[in-house]
Amino acid sequence: MNESILGRAQKNGLVEIKTHDLRDYTTYKHRTVDDSPYGGGVGMVMMVEPIYKALMSLRGSNSDRGNPVVDSGIAASANTPPRNDRSILLTPRGNRFTQKDAQRLTKYDQLVFVAGRYEGVDNRVSELVDEEISIGDFVLNGGELPALAIIESVARLIPGVLGKDESSKEESFSDEISVEYPQYTRPEIFITDDGKTIKVPEILLSGDHKKIENWRKTQRK
Repeated sequence: MNESILGRAQKNGLVEIKTHDLRDYTTYKHRTVDDSPYGGGVGMVMMVEPIYKALMSLRGSNSDRGNPVVDSGIAASANTPPRNDRSILLTPRGNRFTQKDAQRLTKYDQLVFVAGRYEGVDNRVSELVDEEISIGDFVLNGGELPALAIIESVARLIPGVLGKDESSKEESFSDEISVEYPQYTRPEIFITDDGKTIKVPEILLSGDHKKIENWRKTQRK
C-alpha cells in the first residue's frame, strides 16, 4: 500500500490507509480473536466481540442499527452529524463487486473493511456492518487481498490519484458495459521467435485522429 500509485496518493494526502490488529480489541489474556465453531466442525471462527469493539473504536460510540456513526470520544448530540462512512465485510456471501460499486464507494469519507480469516467470521458480524462484498466465486485464505483490491479500485477514482483524471474515464467498465479499446505502442512490427509477425493496426499510424477515435469506439466491447 506504500508503493506506486497508492503510495504517492497517501504521500500527497489524497487518501489515508490504515490497518488495525483485532488482537488489540480482545479481552482475553492471550489476545485470542477466534474460537471453535458451535455445532462442531473443522477450523476456527473469528469472534464477534473483537470485531464489534474495533468498529466501535474506529467509527464512534453511538450506533444506527448497531453501527457506530461518530468519532470515538466525541459525544453525540442533536447537532452532531453522522460520519459519512461505510463498513464492509469481505465474504463469499456478499454481493459481487463491480466498477459501479467502486464509483459508489468514492462518495464516502471513510471505508472500514472487515477481513475474515481462518474458517470465517461469526455470522453476527453481518448485522454490524453496512454491507457485504465478494470479489468473485473463488476461495482465499482471508479477506485482506479482496480488501486491497477494493481499496485500489476505489482510490484510483479519486481526483488527483492517477495524475491525469481522464485516465479513468474511458477504462474498462467505466460505463458498466464496455471493455476498453485495444492499446498499442512501439515497435510497430513485432516478430516472435517462431517467425510470427504481429503488427499495429494501420489506422493508428494514419495520423487521422477522427478515424482513430471512431475506430476506438467500435473496438469497445
